[in-house]
Amino acid sequence: MSATIEKLSEVVIKFAGDSGDGMQLTGGQFTNAAALYGNDLATFPDYPAEIRAPQGTIPGVSGFQLHFSSNEVYTPGDYCDVLVAMNAAALKANLKNLKKGGIIIANTDGYDTKNLRLANYPDGVNPLEDGSLDGYKVYKIDVTRLTRESLAEVAGLGMKEKDRSKNMFVLGFLYWMYNRNMDFTINFLNEKFGKKPDILEANLRVLKAGYNYGDTTETFMNRYDVPKAKVEAGTYRSIMGNQAVAIGFVAAAQQANLPLFLASYPITPATDILHDLSKYKNFGVETMQCEDEIASICAAIGASYGGHLAITTSSGPGIALKGEAMGLAVMMELPLVVVNIQRGGPSTGLPTKTEQADLLQAIYGRNGECPMIVISCSTPSDCFDVAIEASRLSLEHMTPVMLLSDGYIANGAEPWKFPKAADLPTINVKFKTGLEEGEEKYLPYKRNEKLARAWVLPGTPDMQHRLGGLEKDFLTGAVSYDAENHERMVKVRQAKVDNVADYIPAQKIEVGAEKGKVLVLGWGSTYGSIKSTVLELIAEGHSVSHAHVRYMNPLPKNLGDLIKQFDHVLIPEINNGQFIKIVRDKFLVDAKGYNKIQGTPISKTELKSFIIENYFSK
Repeated sequence: MSATIEKLSEVVIKFAGDSGDGMQLTGGQFTNAAALYGNDLATFPDYPAEIRAPQGTIPGVSGFQLHFSSNEVYTPGDYCDVLVAMNAAALKANLKNLKKGGIIIANTDGYDTKNLRLANYPDGVNPLEDGSLDGYKVYKIDVTRLTRESLAEVAGLGMKEKDRSKNMFVLGFLYWMYNRNMDFTINFLNEKFGKKPDILEANLRVLKAGYNYGDTTETFMNRYDVPKAKVEAGTYRSIMGNQAVAIGFVAAAQQANLPLFLASYPITPATDILHDLSKYKNFGVETMQCEDEIASICAAIGASYGGHLAITTSSGPGIALKGEAMGLAVMMELPLVVVNIQRGGPSTGLPTKTEQADLLQAIYGRNGECPMIVISCSTPSDCFDVAIEASRLSLEHMTPVMLLSDGYIANGAEPWKFPKAADLPTINVKFKTGLEEGEEKYLPYKRNEKLARAWVLPGTPDMQHRLGGLEKDFLTGAVSYDAENHERMVKVRQAKVDNVADYIPAQKIEVGAEKGKVLVLGWGSTYGSIKSTVLELIAEGHSVSHAHVRYMNPLPKNLGDLIKQFDHVLIPEINNGQFIKIVRDKFLVDAKGYNKIQGTPISKTELKSFIIENYFSK
């Protein structure tokens, strides 16, 4: 008897298992298949904090959540419809986020006495057998045994190598359950393991075995189909935030007609930008993995002095180490983009968990009066545009810019429509190559209407000048200890950053009316949660709007007036309240905060409940 196919508008799947179970790869493959099929989607990879946490334990659980739909998707989903739990720890860690009546696909081999003990279940208790999961549809599959059986005829692989293929069994089964084609993954495996025929054959066999298991086992009477989303016509790909940042910088360098140089010290969750940019040597991209954070930013400053679009990347702890050199770039007034992929802190903190807690560090976290432009990304695909914009602002205003993303955006994925090169913004760069008519002497700190000084390449005749960390004369650039000159330079460096507000767009309302009862004001990765929440509240008849800020310093010139059109302002943040301090300080409004500091994004459910309870309950 063939299974019936049920149409669904959206599905949320959580893949969970040990960090060695291949859940990230499995989730990524299903994500790419869904994107190619035409679904809108959002993902949330959830890595353990330790490189190799003890197997079978809750701290060692690695997860990947995927929300795919025939409608627009803004978040990876608050609760999952399907939980793939490869062992007892994965079930225990994620069961609270499974919808009642949801599907559990359990690898029974991961629920033996040892795994149950490691997951801290009481002796003699097995959740697959004790009735505690009666409110769910539980599919108990001995994935390990079925994987081994499908590879019985494959020679040259030990049992450990065979067991590594069990994630392909789960993937094949889910392809069957959700009526998806395996061709994308088959092509991926051929490319990845083409030179390792034994491993290639094993993965292909197990993938097809999982698919055929669903097809031939009468236990499963239902299959599901999520139709294509109605999206704007164009060519799309699934893109992660760090990938989009890297591609954005390549595009910016092309638009500015400059070589691109990235210097970085590896740090979670920023390292992938270094990896990705190293693949673009054909675009003249140069990458340098340095021995430490200070070396990396100093190398980038040197590249900027030499006429490159210069980038350095890190996360919160590394940004702290780069602080003095950021001050050097501010003093030298050279273009530089510093990328901060935020994570849980302070110190080492939660390296693999997300947080928005570096905003005040980005704006104020350097010695002395040291102003920098700060700009933030809101979604994985938005990272492309923000990387270009950060480069434009830095190059055109001759000053460092900090780009803020976070682990949620960096590792999350969504469909991205390829832009046309003709639609990318122009970046105007002009090197000073000689004295102009009537100019008797080169004055390194003479400024244009943007208060930007001229950019001179080393070795340009008659353009010798001095740069460094000591205070400079207002025009000549000579070292100056004059008190009034220092104050004048401090003021002009601040004015240069403040004046950037004249060259950025006005703040707009993302969703809702231009005035009303409640404005939910966000920045960064809270975008999806806020937008989906506000859309639901508007549909229910509530007076609520959403505005999302990209330009964190300076703020858009009209933001204060926009805020004052609402009776209440709510600022959700994945920190203890940082942007709210800035808004209260700048605009003297009694904004309220909604703060979550648990290493996970704010969910639509919790934010909606908070808004209704505080603003719309009778």
